[in-house]
Amino acid sequence: MSLATGTPAPAFSLYDTDKKLTTLADFKGKNLVILFFPLAFTSVCTAELCSMRDNLATYNGLNADVVAISVDSPFVLGKFKEEQQLNFPLLSDFNKEVSKAYGAYYDNFVLDLKGVSKRAAFVVDKTGNLQYAEVLDSAGNLPDFEKIKETLAKL
Repeated sequence: MSLATGTPAPAFSLYDTDKKLTTLADFKGKNLVILFFPLAFTSVCTAELCSMRDNLATYNGLNADVVAISVDSPFVLGKFKEEQQLNFPLLSDFNKEVSKAYGAYYDNFVLDLKGVSKRAAFVVDKTGNLQYAEVLDSAGNLPDFEKIKETLAKL
């Protein structure tokens, strides 16, 4: 299942690393970049999220907030956020419902790990509609950050 641009983004309600409930509605009136990533502390995920950390001002300048979602627990994500000094919320999709709703879900991942988020990127506009959707089948690939920025610049 893939989500079409122009359609409403699936609602979510997930806990962040401070155990605070975060919902899609919290971002109404702002653009939102949603990154799904397979697992905290893995090399490609660390590189991806550190790149976002280092470029967050660019996204904020495009009136966009950023969240990153994985199936890790809020406790693991808290340690990961602290170690990597990430400056945006990490949300725990421990129950795997949001990853499935966005079509960013592996039934089977490496090492026979079942139920892991695929690497994916979405841009949700101020009204809650999807303006960009990219789900990668290979966890070794990174989202097209230039296309994400181009999409935000048009909003």
